[in-house]
Amino acid sequence: MSAPQRFVAVAERNVAVKALVRPGTAASRTQRLRDAGVIITEVDMNDIPAITKSVTGATTVVSALQGLRGVILGVQGRLLEASVAAKVQRFIPSDYSLDFTKCDPGTNRNLDLRREFHAKLDASGIKWTMCLNDGTELCIFGSADQKFDYTTIPDTAAYTAAVAADSNPTPKFLRIAGSSVNAKDLAAIVTKVRGEQGEEDKVFPPWQGMQYLENMVSGKGKLDPIDNDRYPDLEWTTVEKGIIEADAEKNKSD
Repeated sequence: MSAPQRFVAVAERNVAVKALVRPGTAASRTQRLRDAGVIITEVDMNDIPAITKSVTGATTVVSALQGLRGVILGVQGRLLEASVAAKVQRFIPSDYSLDFTKCDPGTNRNLDLRREFHAKLDASGIKWTMCLNDGTELCIFGSADQKFDYTTIPDTAAYTAAVAADSNPTPKFLRIAGSSVNAKDLAAIVTKVRGEQGEEDKVFPPWQGMQYLENMVSGKGKLDPIDNDRYPDLEWTTVEKGIIEADAEKNKSD
């Protein structure tokens, strides 16, 4: 989700907004925020006392951090620690996603990091709320009848702003959806809006690649038996050798 849209939406509610940015952030990246009246503060996100000073007086801290473990648990963890030290009332983590509370641990690496961060939130004692908005852009694979939730970035930003500005207690999990549709619904909507009928005229569309990969990783397409020995004079290239050769070829072109 776009961080500027989120903070601009809060500012539009006549709420004082301060955006923490890393030292040296280009002014062009924050101009839209400045135009909306957002106060820009440069802070070293490794310096907890400095972060604490920057968020002191805030009622809600909204995280816009995206990344892997070092960011979600590391940097966001320091932001959380500083928020607790500054006695901030509410923390909103950057969990703008599908409802991973219903997904099995281990099925999505990035969302597992979010789940792990929730343990930090619970242990911190701070009140926290996350806004689950499911998808914004889709490459569909699976049942054509399965409903999925679709929410635009501006709508998610507006809702997050409402939560941030809410003086009332908010639950930990808030779920929003601009639309709930399945693949058939989506095809009908696109046809209606654009006046175009979809056709299967591409040999390798993205979804076909997903189908092929599923066939592979499910084991259903595993080759068995293997008939390599039929022609014993052939020498087979292993994965390791293939990678070495591909890297060598790439280095030549670089």
